[in-house]
Amino acid sequence: MTNPPEPIERAEVLELYKLAVEMADRVSARRGTANAFFLSVQTTFVALVGFGFPELAKSPWWAPVAVALAGVTLSATWWLQLRSYRDLNTAKFKGINKIEERLPVKIFADEWEELKTDPITGWRKRYAELGDSERVVPLVFVAAHVLLLVGTLTV
Repeated sequence: MTNPPEPIERAEVLELYKLAVEMADRVSARRGTANAFFLSVQTTFVALVGFGFPELAKSPWWAPVAVALAGVTLSATWWLQLRSYRDLNTAKFKGINKIEERLPVKIFADEWEELKTDPITGWRKRYAELGDSERVVPLVFVAAHVLLLVGTLTV
């Protein structure tokens, strides 16, 4: 017969909690860096296509289609990456909340409970997460690429 594992001491739980919070913070920082990268690339891309519009309109039909497909692909990659970061952070915060059950204070669980009640009554049902709003930006760039394509092909 084996002995049951020893319970984890509070100090060990606290160290694991600190590590989990730090890891979640790193994921958020990486997401911010990725957003800055994609925003810079997309803005530059749309600007270059916009400035080169007259020349692009004179190109064979496949050139503006290829440029638009590249921009849409970049936007889709950005959107999927944002979704991946959201899923990763969701998992990390579930772990953090589970660890908080063993601590005297539940900072993140309490914060999330507070955010469930939106201060703007009647406007939306709950807190609008950053991930929800930031995933709109790649879709705006998809629209920009499609509009530039349509504009190029109809000239």
